[in-house]
Amino acid sequence: MKHLAYQGFYRDMASQIDKEMAAALEQLPFHTSPSAREAVAELLTQRQLAYPLCVLPMITYAAETGTPRPAAPLSVVHVLWWTSACYLDDLADGHHPMSTGSLSGNEALLAATAAGTSLPLQVLQGLDTSFSEHKALISEFVSGWTIGIEGQLSDIRETAEDASRATAIATYRGKSGAPYGMITAMASILAGTSAERTAAWREFGYVFGILWQIFNDQQDILSGRHEDLRNSTVTYLLACAVDDAPPPARKELLNLASAARQSDISRQQLAELLVEPPLLQRYQQDVTEFRDEAHRLLDELGGHETYTLMLRELVEDSARLRL
Repeated sequence: MKHLAYQGFYRDMASQIDKEMAAALEQLPFHTSPSAREAVAELLTQRQLAYPLCVLPMITYAAETGTPRPAAPLSVVHVLWWTSACYLDDLADGHHPMSTGSLSGNEALLAATAAGTSLPLQVLQGLDTSFSEHKALISEFVSGWTIGIEGQLSDIRETAEDASRATAIATYRGKSGAPYGMITAMASILAGTSAERTAAWREFGYVFGILWQIFNDQQDILSGRHEDLRNSTVTYLLACAVDDAPPPARKELLNLASAARQSDISRQQLAELLVEPPLLQRYQQDVTEFRDEAHRLLDELGGHETYTLMLRELVEDSARLRL
């Protein structure tokens, strides 16, 4: 199995990120009991992220400055935000029971609230930077949360009947693009770059977030879990299928999408339709356009080659067709 450069980079930086995470948890009020601290720590243990993309802000910062370590607190913000968001997303999808270790459902919900909001804000406030940069970082965080929630609401409300490529990508820009745009923009702000460069890094994060969501969609099908089909999630692949299908085939797709929530057989039948070669060929063309846009933004940004090459490799791997 091929290991990407960012994964090796994570292994080198993991102890630094863990140290910053421990310091962040120490900022939680202790008072008469360690309940909040223990609850967040337990949630982080039980809901570990599958891929070490927490290094993305460190790589972005290093692309600007040549050194990654000062951005380690932003990696902590990334882990906290995604741990919270993934738990809340599963909760909204009705996944029960969920892995929360010794925490009850209500305790995990409160821990997710702290992990996603107050604790990242404390990390950002503790950074040794100017007042204007503090303000910009917190504004970026709040904006990322708000747009991310908007994207998740669109994800919940969108139906296969109304699906199109455009609506699916608009949702992806919110639910996955916004948090990646948030963290790359914060790395740029911390590096002291111009507003124009920060905007370009933010847009790179948005485009990368779309690619990463498409990667996750494929992993769900390959794993056989078919959670997206069970949850009636309108993935970009499903939107492509609905967009391209002639009326009789479209009706079959919509009927299967509706039945897939309850039926294993319908989920399997729909999954088979979604991996037919003509559809995947068009799908890959679309994904390639997002990949090319990510590379174009990296061309525009430039920076220290060691780290921009990591980003390019990550873009290429995210855009690879796996189905």
